[in-house]
Amino acid sequence: MIGWRAIALAAAVAVAGALGTLLAGAIVGMDSGELAHLAALIAPALLATIVAIALTRVLLSKASMRQGMVAVAFVGAVAAIANLVVLARQMVVGEHDATTLAVLFLYSAAAGVGAALALAGSRARAVDRLAENARRLGEGDLAARVGQLEAGPELDTLARTLDEMAERLQRAQEREREVEATRRDLVTAVSHDLRTPLASLRAMVEAIDEGVVDDPPTMRRYAGEMRRSVDQLVAMVDDLFELAQLDAGAIEAETTRATLGEVVRSAVATVELAAEEKGLSVIADLNGTEELPCSPRLIRVLQNLLVNAVRHTPADGTVRLEAHRSPAGLELVVADTGEGIEPQDLDRVFDPFFRGDPARHGTGAGLGLALAKRIAEALGGTIAAQSEPGHGSRFAVTVPVR
Repeated sequence: MIGWRAIALAAAVAVAGALGTLLAGAIVGMDSGELAHLAALIAPALLATIVAIALTRVLLSKASMRQGMVAVAFVGAVAAIANLVVLARQMVVGEHDATTLAVLFLYSAAAGVGAALALAGSRARAVDRLAENARRLGEGDLAARVGQLEAGPELDTLARTLDEMAERLQRAQEREREVEATRRDLVTAVSHDLRTPLASLRAMVEAIDEGVVDDPPTMRRYAGEMRRSVDQLVAMVDDLFELAQLDAGAIEAETTRATLGEVVRSAVATVELAAEEKGLSVIADLNGTEELPCSPRLIRVLQNLLVNAVRHTPADGTVRLEAHRSPAGLELVVADTGEGIEPQDLDRVFDPFFRGDPARHGTGAGLGLALAKRIAEALGGTIAAQSEPGHGSRFAVTVPVR
């Protein structure tokens, strides 16, 4: 396929040039005879130009950029000299003038070829850089970048597009590595945390099944321990399921809303018994925000923060939940007078399965704070932690009010 559309466009331009020449002749005062003679001279030149364009496209279809540009410059010079020869033979141009013009055309041809070589050289180097960068990307080197080529807007746009693609691929690869690392942590943490309640359940079931224990008081105690182990397993599975949903982007536009008062009452109710057993005070101060609409998912966020606070606050301590309106939206703060978190661990308390500080030890898979962060961010908000070891911790959640 030669590319007839490109040839037709070039032919149209050549025809327009011929018509422009005739129009210029009419403007300068040529009579009809002179115009006819000029048209007779232009017609074969026009035909030759169209044929030359078609042949050039075929011959240069597999040529390099340098060869193509040099050929175009050379063809232009040859066409000019051919026209000069025709004009000289028609006695339109004198022999002396024709010689002078031929020398000038040859000089122009040399200058055109030189300019084509210089321009083609810079373009070829730019294309080589693009090809090398594409090769490195294909081999897995996603850090490869083309940078600024300064080889014309088309090649510069191609370079930017290639670099942007590499940047997106690199980010996707990093996310994939993070997901894989999280998956490995999940397998390790869950296998460890499942072992304890399952071993306890198995030991008690075997003791009952083999008749080691059969007295009612011991059976009731075993039943209570078995129920606590099952509750622990259920809570762990619920956390894992919800965390997997959030990782998969399952939170969509919510159709149900709740008031902040309802959310806080539901969250506080989950820790009232545990707080009462430890002699803790759980105080909720909403500062007039009770009727603000919010997502029901905030119940899970506050539950996890309150459970964490009650678990790590010693007897006779205080857990306080406060709500405020702020320029950023609704701010919810859970503060306690518990163990606190070491400074070196504060930035990692929201990492799944992290257990490097006192606030993350105890029952569970270490998913509560990670899940609270994922939900807050999915709702368009933020969560932050502050702590002073031995004096307590403060977790602040800010979400937009819609």
